[in-house]
Amino acid sequence: MRLIVTRVQPQAQHWADRFEASGHDALVLPLIEVRALADAAAVNAAWLKLPAYKAAMFVSRHAVDYFFQGKPAATCDGQALAAMATRWWATGPGTAHALLHHGVPVTRLDTPPEQAGQFDSEALWQQVASQVQPGDRVLIVRGDSVAPDGTSVVDNDQGVGREWLAEQLRQNGADVDFVVAYQRGAPVWMHAQRALAQSAASDGAIWLFSSAEALGHLQSLLPGQDWSTARAVATHPRIAAAARGLGFGVVAQTRPTWDEVLASVESLA
Repeated sequence: MRLIVTRVQPQAQHWADRFEASGHDALVLPLIEVRALADAAAVNAAWLKLPAYKAAMFVSRHAVDYFFQGKPAATCDGQALAAMATRWWATGPGTAHALLHHGVPVTRLDTPPEQAGQFDSEALWQQVASQVQPGDRVLIVRGDSVAPDGTSVVDNDQGVGREWLAEQLRQNGADVDFVVAYQRGAPVWMHAQRALAQSAASDGAIWLFSSAEALGHLQSLLPGQDWSTARAVATHPRIAAAARGLGFGVVAQTRPTWDEVLASVESLA
């Protein structure tokens, strides 16, 4: 049984290594690439205003890393982060670990518990809704999904979640600001990567999807490909729906924890 891991790097390699350690052949084929912004002025400005926000919410580990990469020099060192009243919101354990790595105090961090098995804006809102009061300001740190021609495109998974969260905040009287910290886009495939994907469309491989955006990129990279005999594991209902919409013949939906993803994969063996 061959697994195709489509997550962004370096998470893709981390997951592939875990599958290999569990006795499964896993190949890395990222369907999303991330890159820094050409101009980080907006991130720089957001840092200067950060103490005025009740909370800063991060849509992904990459949002954290690139936000801190854009921090003004000599601003918000470890002591300043500890003294700041701003809460730090993370949608899942990877994002939470990234915040802790950058010095955010665990006492100011809010994230869904790992045992919950649901890591999205809905799960985060259950943790933080009671904090929000009318007049609060919340900053949402996100990426900008970019098409090959350089135009912005809809981010089908993070975009839906962050807009839903923003609406909940507004309904509770909060003001919401957004800042783009990085760019997400489709990868540029070499011949070997294209050949691997075409083979995995019909040879019984199991595709692992953690992003609906990745499925959109797959469609653009292999237009007209027949996916009717292909199998997939998706870690969210929206992602599973996108896989079925693309034509995958078998789609298993699971929660995004390691144990449940592994069990789902092995159920298809």
